[in-house]
Amino acid sequence: MQGRSPDQESVGSGTKRSSVSSGGRPRNQKEFFYKFVESDSLTAKLVDWFESVTEKSELKQQAFDVPFELIELQKFDYALEGISFQQLTRMPNAVHASTSDAVEATAYLAIEDFLHASIKGLWEAFWSQDEPMPFSVDCLYNANMKFYQAEKAIANGRLGGLCGTGILLNNPRHPHGKWDHVLELALLRPDIGGHAVGSDRQPSPSVLGEALFYALRMLLARSLSRLSFFPDPSTVFVLLVDSQYGGVVKVEGDVNKLNFDMKNVYECAAEWVKNHSRISVSPIDRIWNKLGNANWGDIGALQVLFATFHCIVQYAGMPKHSVEDLAADHSSRLQTRRVERQLGDTGVNGNGLFRYQQRSVSPEIVEVQDDSVKVDSKESMITEGTILWLEDSDWQKGYQIKEVINTSELTYFIASHVEDPGQNLFLYVGSHPSQLEPAWEDMNLWYQVQRQTKVLTIMKQKGLSSKYLPQLSASGRIIHPGHCRRPSSGGNCDHPWCGTPILVTSPVGETVAEMVRTGQFGSDEAIRCCHDCLSALSTVASAGIRHGDIRPENVICVKSGVRHPYFVLIGWGHAILEDRDRPAMNLHFSSTYALQEGKLCSASDAESLVYMLYYSCGGVFPDLDSVEGALQWRETSWSRRLIQQKLGDISTVLKAFADYVDSLCGTPYPMDYDIWLRRLRRNIREDDHGKEIDGTG
Repeated sequence: MQGRSPDQESVGSGTKRSSVSSGGRPRNQKEFFYKFVESDSLTAKLVDWFESVTEKSELKQQAFDVPFELIELQKFDYALEGISFQQLTRMPNAVHASTSDAVEATAYLAIEDFLHASIKGLWEAFWSQDEPMPFSVDCLYNANMKFYQAEKAIANGRLGGLCGTGILLNNPRHPHGKWDHVLELALLRPDIGGHAVGSDRQPSPSVLGEALFYALRMLLARSLSRLSFFPDPSTVFVLLVDSQYGGVVKVEGDVNKLNFDMKNVYECAAEWVKNHSRISVSPIDRIWNKLGNANWGDIGALQVLFATFHCIVQYAGMPKHSVEDLAADHSSRLQTRRVERQLGDTGVNGNGLFRYQQRSVSPEIVEVQDDSVKVDSKESMITEGTILWLEDSDWQKGYQIKEVINTSELTYFIASHVEDPGQNLFLYVGSHPSQLEPAWEDMNLWYQVQRQTKVLTIMKQKGLSSKYLPQLSASGRIIHPGHCRRPSSGGNCDHPWCGTPILVTSPVGETVAEMVRTGQFGSDEAIRCCHDCLSALSTVASAGIRHGDIRPENVICVKSGVRHPYFVLIGWGHAILEDRDRPAMNLHFSSTYALQEGKLCSASDAESLVYMLYYSCGGVFPDLDSVEGALQWRETSWSRRLIQQKLGDISTVLKAFADYVDSLCGTPYPMDYDIWLRRLRRNIREDDHGKEIDGTG
């Protein structure tokens, strides 16, 4: 980082004066800076100048130079190949958006997330993947010229006063920002693209005037700052964006040439703009598609990224990896791509991961016959009345099978301990250790038994206890009938049950899938289910654990032996314990982020819970056969509020919860479990209204 630490004094973000030593001209500059607070006043002083600029545009002359040449953008595009930028908060579509506060709030959250994704990707690609990014993104509040996180500003009722979003240098001493710490400012204004004028698609004079105001304010702050800038502080960038389009304004100039007349602040500023500044303006191009995702590889987003890159250079110095170095790798990547496209000749691609075989017969998918001899599965040998003995390190337990449950994916059992036949338990039989071939059914069993045993054991060790979570009753290996010929050196004998793992959990209940099938899942059940599942998620979230596979088959309703039925979230085999873990992929119930990235965000489980409630309350899923189709259905359903409308037919609190989840999906912001548990609890009907319901959630 160039220059002094950001903790050192610099120009303030509001009306508070800094401690920079004053005297003579610097004092006048500071006073000028604090009086220079109204963008409309500057724009009014530039009306005649704007008219002359417009006339040039009408004469098909280029009113302003462009900040970047096309060849520069092309080289930068080559350098960005393979670099991942992921905007999680989607920009609301202008076609379907209204002027409501909710849409405007989402737009500010989307801009904040877009800038965060941009600067994070650039920092890691060009500067360092190991060092923390020294920048943050906050929104500018017009009334006091201070910066706030968008979410906090919106929550505190400041939405109407937000006028821009900035990338700032981190400074813990000044949480509301300092103006000389502003790298770049983005102005969110309606219909930037629609108001672009001229053949070169320039922004309108009013928008350009506002951009020049903030550019000059940034230059003034830097001229008063003790920070060092590379190569100099006399160049700033301002972004102009709406919900689809955007452009870049670059302003260069020496503010020491500005006449600091305190009685004519805006006249002096206007004269400096006309006579002592150099202004470059990019064409207004599309940045976001109709789904609200940024087109990172297109020229609209590319010129914004390039401007941000130059802003980072001013504060952090030249990058470790230059644009030229990264762009030079384009040729080698191109050659690799050409090799990949010759798969029919090479047989295996460069990574050895995909084999392509040419056939002279029908291209249809054909069944490959497995000539290996199949023996009867363990499940087919276990029937009602069978007693299974389980061996752990220091004890043995017997379980009698009461019921065999077959689903489309696997078979499991309801059993009871031979010494306590009154308590029912779920019993799962895993795959034999020698039969862990990558077959779908065997992998399902592995997740259901071995992986879930690990997860429940960790939850038990961490003291995570809730009536809405399954309890680990026992786990171990089957003791098979007859003599075991297990070798003394370890391993298993040739009996098909030898060494097979077993998992026993409680309580037992009916799955939501079965309740829906038999018409037992109504509005009361939906509210109770939402509350109980959220309570379970809240409990494990405290330990950084997420479920990753919420669907109707993984939620049970416990009715036996309790006064009021309640729901338990089961099926923890796909739980996320650490970053490298991956959730289950389900086209109907997985969250959007899980389908896109193969990971979970903080609201992913809640999003899956919303899909499950939507389906369980009569919502209809289309035929989904691809991830692209599943993502398209989600985008359409949320944008048209189909999910909220369906849940609203059941309960207003469920509709409100769906709205909350929609606003949080894909963002890094944590779920506020407590507030929704309280709201849901108030809407749960109990037969005995004089008795308080369980409040452990």
